[in-house]
Amino acid sequence: MSNTSILGADFIEQVEAIILENIANEQFGVSELADLMNMSRSSLLRKIKTHTQLSASQFIRQVRVTKGMEMLKQTSLTVAEISYEVGFGNTSYFIKCFREQYGYSPGEVRKGAVPEENGNAQESVPENYKWYAIGAMAVVVIVGFVLFFSRKSESRVELEKSIAVLPFVNESSDSLNLYFVNGLMESTLNNLQKIGDLRVVSRTSVARYRGTEKSIPEIAEELNVNYLVEGSGQRFGNQVLLNIQLVEAATDRPIWGEQYSREVDDVFALQNEVARKIAQAIKAVVTPAELQQIEKIPTENLEAYDYYLQALNLYYNRTPENLEKAISLFEKAIEEDDQFALAYANVAISYYFLDVNQKEKQYTEQINNFADKALLYDSRSAESLIAKALYYMQIEEYNLALPHLEKALEYNPNSLAVVQMLADLYARVIPNTAKYLEYALKGIQLDVAANDSIGKSYIYLALSNALVQNGFVDEAATYIEKSLDFNPENYYAPLMKAYILYAQDGDGERTKRLLLQEWRKDTTRLDLLQEVAKVYYYQEDYDSAFYYFEKFVAARDKGGLDIYPQEDVKIARVYEKMGLKEQAANFFDNYVEYCEKDQSIYKSASMAVMYAYKGEYEKAVEQLKIFSTQDNYQYWILLFQDMDPILKPLEANPEYRKTIQKINDRFWKKHATIEKVLAEKGLL
Repeated sequence: MSNTSILGADFIEQVEAIILENIANEQFGVSELADLMNMSRSSLLRKIKTHTQLSASQFIRQVRVTKGMEMLKQTSLTVAEISYEVGFGNTSYFIKCFREQYGYSPGEVRKGAVPEENGNAQESVPENYKWYAIGAMAVVVIVGFVLFFSRKSESRVELEKSIAVLPFVNESSDSLNLYFVNGLMESTLNNLQKIGDLRVVSRTSVARYRGTEKSIPEIAEELNVNYLVEGSGQRFGNQVLLNIQLVEAATDRPIWGEQYSREVDDVFALQNEVARKIAQAIKAVVTPAELQQIEKIPTENLEAYDYYLQALNLYYNRTPENLEKAISLFEKAIEEDDQFALAYANVAISYYFLDVNQKEKQYTEQINNFADKALLYDSRSAESLIAKALYYMQIEEYNLALPHLEKALEYNPNSLAVVQMLADLYARVIPNTAKYLEYALKGIQLDVAANDSIGKSYIYLALSNALVQNGFVDEAATYIEKSLDFNPENYYAPLMKAYILYAQDGDGERTKRLLLQEWRKDTTRLDLLQEVAKVYYYQEDYDSAFYYFEKFVAARDKGGLDIYPQEDVKIARVYEKMGLKEQAANFFDNYVEYCEKDQSIYKSASMAVMYAYKGEYEKAVEQLKIFSTQDNYQYWILLFQDMDPILKPLEANPEYRKTIQKINDRFWKKHATIEKVLAEKGLL
């Protein structure tokens, strides 16, 4: 492949040759390449990145796509046949990657609808390689595929079906009718969100464009969508007037639009018709089940619906005062229609948000009762399922919340609220790194433009965390820099950056220096204090570790805090080394209690450390063997478990090293699967 060979690197030529030898093998990935190169995976990743500025997986994909271009020009195989010949199990994904690399589709190449390149150099260096070389590689990988539009081409490039519904304009002289116009916008958005073939940006992302003077292309670029819906409406008594149009962002031209004049009684039919026609205009596939969801009428009672729309304006601005007013209006809607499922669901959700930051919960019973009523009258509503999930979260029965949220996402594939809740649950209380990353990526697609610079900084911090936990270190590094660019004062980003840098090159001294630098800015931060102590602990500098752990323990005890119980075994070892055996025993007893209560996938790994501390090395290895059968554990396990001084005596057991290797191999095998699945979903 020319764009690598011009670098003059024999290493890259060798890598390319091996990939080409295995080009038709869909399962051939980074791990397999590392084995054939007789290199560790981390060494391969670093060396490919050094020579190409691409990650190893991106380089493999580039080789496959370039071979596909060659076959398009030299054979009569169909695009589908070529995609399988070059190792893509999914033809549509091959087409996406091809368009990302060359700026046009393989079908256009076959039809001769693209201009000829001038000279071999142009053909040998695809445009995306030049783009990657300037240093913005990971942004494209995560946020979405860059689509290049060739205005000289006679064939139209098929656009991703991504869409945003802008706030509708109230053309009524009566400002009180604003809530009704907003309701038309909300219904259009909600109906489109139910179509799985569309990516629909959240309402929070579009709300900032109310009254904007920005152009359609500017808004579309900020929202990363290819289509925008604009509308204006007014209500005169029993008459509804609606002007609506669908605009293609690339050309800034309407591709569909209509003016409606309907009776208020026909408002639901109007809302459903608009959603169907927009979907038809951009050729979105709407399944029968989705159509059934779209055509569902929330209530036959227009008085109830009017109260419901008035409540929504307050409900979305979730101050305690507004939520209490919204509840009152939702309840009036229920008085008019006692089977109004959406109103019941939103009352439950409102009560949850009134309680969410309160130590003493006041509304648990109300949340449960209203959620049950919502499910009774519409069990196939995403809102009903969200309401019940929030009840289970309120009582900390998180495993019961999960199936309700996942079912809600089936009924509304573009629900930002559900995506964010799932990401949070899989990050904190039900650890699953693959799910965490999937929903973090999905969330940023739906909501990337919704926040100010501080909000964006924390969105990118969370995404960086999800990426590095799954071994996507280079991509995580890109996003932690974006987090700091948006907000250099981000409280947690410097800590994350210190560890991402360590994951890249293993420089423990720099990690320690960066953590100490952050801690000295605010010596009350216990998270940084125990991290500094741990770095010294891993280096077996017990005097220094004791200095920081002692400060941490004193502050934790003074505050009566139950934090970082998993670190008590390290504290025990440090105190033991300092001759404080009684205190060490107390810390170890606390750690044993922690292990007994632990219900996460890390329980066996924690118990291995417990047994190793006690000198029961056979039992420790057996626990590690159990852990080696788990999936979706964090990359930090690979980086730090083998460094733990407590586990070092296990080296004498011949099964220990095999087990550690199995843990590593299982992680990277899962990493390859995650990469493939997310890529096919258009998330990576």
